[in-house]
Amino acid sequence: MSTNLSYTRQEMMAIATGREIRDGELAIFGVGLSMLAGYFAQAHHAPNVRSITEGGVFGATPVGGLPWGIECNRISSNAVSFTNAIDALGFLVASGRCDVGVIGAAQVDKFGNVNTTGIWGREIGGHYSPPGTRLTGAGGANDIASGARRFVIMAAHEKKRFVDKVEYISSPGYLDGGDARRRHGFAGGGPSAIVTTLGILRPHPRTKEFELTEWFSFSSVEEIRASTGWDLKISKDAVQAAEPGEAELAALRAVDRTGMLRKK
Repeated sequence: MSTNLSYTRQEMMAIATGREIRDGELAIFGVGLSMLAGYFAQAHHAPNVRSITEGGVFGATPVGGLPWGIECNRISSNAVSFTNAIDALGFLVASGRCDVGVIGAAQVDKFGNVNTTGIWGREIGGHYSPPGTRLTGAGGANDIASGARRFVIMAAHEKKRFVDKVEYISSPGYLDGGDARRRHGFAGGGPSAIVTTLGILRPHPRTKEFELTEWFSFSSVEEIRASTGWDLKISKDAVQAAEPGEAELAALRAVDRTGMLRKK
């Protein structure tokens, strides 16, 4: 049922991601939409979230709008404490102490592996060679994907991004599926959801292949399948996701008060 409220696809994605975050968790967010999702959760339903950035700013809330970086004054002026990337990523995240992280993806495949390194358009071969298109790199996303108890991936839902197999694994999902993460000794539990501009995918409990569990009111199962580069399976329990309520939109826009991420 429609709420008759006006909101953008980016806002729907941020709210859907924020709904994945629970009160009291230790959470790590990147810059941009992942930070918007995290601090929306804190403002709306998870007031006791303990936030940390990759640079080690702990226990802060944005002041005057979303920050431009992980140590921007907007995110550091009211922090509980300052540490560093070694403590944040090496101690809290890599050890499995961090409950949840949110990362982005330039490419993601059916097992939740993420590529943010480059696009080759050909076989890389046995030795690394420069990509045709160089991307932003992993930053702290590899640490989050490897060590957090679970993590959520955010990505625009396009066929060129949702591929059967990523060209390069910058941040590991479930590798080749099944129990691969356990066999390779990862401390973290893996991706719990891929939240896109069209809907939400979750891993099958046994195969770990991602399947559609929710679509947004402005999308459809047919559109999502057509925008996915593998034969996307549909969960038998798939439903339309709840649209944002007034309180959710108000909380989201109070965090993104400058409208920096309010895109169509």
